[in-house]
Amino acid sequence: LQYPRSIDKSPAKMTKTKCYVIGVGMTKFEKPGKRDWDYPDMVKEAVNKALDDCKLKYEDIQQATVSYLFGGTCCGQRALYEIGFTGIPIYNVNNACASGSSGVFLCKQILESGNADVVMACGFEKMASGSLENMAGATDDRALSVDHHIEVMANTHGLQPAPITAQMFGMAALDHMKKYGTKREHFAKIAHKNHLHSIHNENSQFQKEFSLDEVINARKIYDFMGLLECSPTSDGSAAAIICSENYLKKHPELRKQAVEIVGMQMGTDLPSVFKEDNIKMIGYDMIERISKNLYKDTGYGPNDIQVIEMHDCFAPNELITYEAIGLCPLGKGGELVDRKDNTYGGKWVINPSGGLISKGHPIGATGVAQVVELSNQLRGRCGKRQVPNAKLAMQHNIGIGGAGVVGLYKLADGAAAGGASISKAPAAAGGALKSCAVFQEIKERVNTEKDLVKKAGNLVARFIVTGDNGVTTNWLVDLKQNPPFVGHNDSVKAELDVTLSDEAFMNLAAGKIKPDQAFMKGQIKVKGNIAKAMKLQTILNPSMLKLKL
Repeated sequence: LQYPRSIDKSPAKMTKTKCYVIGVGMTKFEKPGKRDWDYPDMVKEAVNKALDDCKLKYEDIQQATVSYLFGGTCCGQRALYEIGFTGIPIYNVNNACASGSSGVFLCKQILESGNADVVMACGFEKMASGSLENMAGATDDRALSVDHHIEVMANTHGLQPAPITAQMFGMAALDHMKKYGTKREHFAKIAHKNHLHSIHNENSQFQKEFSLDEVINARKIYDFMGLLECSPTSDGSAAAIICSENYLKKHPELRKQAVEIVGMQMGTDLPSVFKEDNIKMIGYDMIERISKNLYKDTGYGPNDIQVIEMHDCFAPNELITYEAIGLCPLGKGGELVDRKDNTYGGKWVINPSGGLISKGHPIGATGVAQVVELSNQLRGRCGKRQVPNAKLAMQHNIGIGGAGVVGLYKLADGAAAGGASISKAPAAAGGALKSCAVFQEIKERVNTEKDLVKKAGNLVARFIVTGDNGVTTNWLVDLKQNPPFVGHNDSVKAELDVTLSDEAFMNLAAGKIKPDQAFMKGQIKVKGNIAKAMKLQTILNPSMLKLKL
């Protein structure tokens, strides 16, 4: 037996495969003890639904992850043995409340490594009353996984005789209210919204509308925060079958329902988690960082997204996450709630499933259940809770201790649930154009330099940029929006369409040629308000760009 002397790191070998969700399934989430079942029964039900969704057999699965928080060793094997003995690698995943999405992330890495073409992520939890109080770990003399988090809590608001997790997020809410003027009602409105969303979700633990007054006046769990603003203990399971691009090409019958994992980022806490306030303590900086990395990696931004499944373990975390993932500036989450930009008819539909608060939170299943919901939203299978024209979906899942996962999803054929197409991000277009980096910097500048927006005269321009390889990318620069938007959105009508090559754009950005000169030489074509075209030099000022052109 001879071993290779080195690993081949040529581009052909290192290119990552695209990954697609082709089958999803889940159980109804239940109050613990309501149904006579054990975790192997839950997993079997969810997995069989996922297999049936894509018409595969368990024997087709080459590797699997099983996520759970409460249970002994090798529960994943015990659960999947109910379905079959195929000898495949089975990974047991525990990352607190982010266990499910961590399993999905691991499946994606397995596919990208080339070690499998079809994998499965499933998660489950069989909980009991008081389970959440034991999630920190050992009760003997070993260190708790959240002991430093508890120190922050004790030093800021002092510990109370209430569930630790409720205190964590309740204290973050108190800090947010003090720093930014957020109102108690803002959190209640989020819980009210999520309970309302769950009415049409047959898999939701709760399917009842509660009035805002009922939410506000519910039994208090910690300080102002009531029972209806907290996720419940839950039993349940969810499963997602994920394949490589090569496998999908060999099975074109699956393409219509295949959901591409456009990008996924996972991270852990930063030093600030223990140094500032409770907002930082619950992982704000971690989520902000991985969200920015996700947008940078995929070329999409918050304004490209229509539907989000967000980790609303407690209502305050949903509001704080609006800010962490860039839906609004820091401290403005309450304004987003008041505008109703988190529900049907608003800018985003957040937690159409009902979220953790109403759908339920069987911890190991939660992150996978988010994938189930988003996949079905993108496929247009959600009935009365269907998000109209859903093209791009986002997942957000956290675990205190800490772990965070964010991901973006879209249909493989780029269509929306309603049939419209979605603009491809430059990174997905077969070789990013040089101009992409400039647009990313413009995006940063217009969101930090208010004077720049004024000088540009509320410009709304669409750039149609074509590279040497024939790849064309559309960039919308919409300075009328607040905050300003720079990204991919074909649904907005621009005042100005600018068509040019990638090379011509870079020459403009570098100051090698002025817009009027490029226009006279036929290097750019302008359609629309020509006077607005003269404003282009404001946002393409080479002396202000950090990039070396």
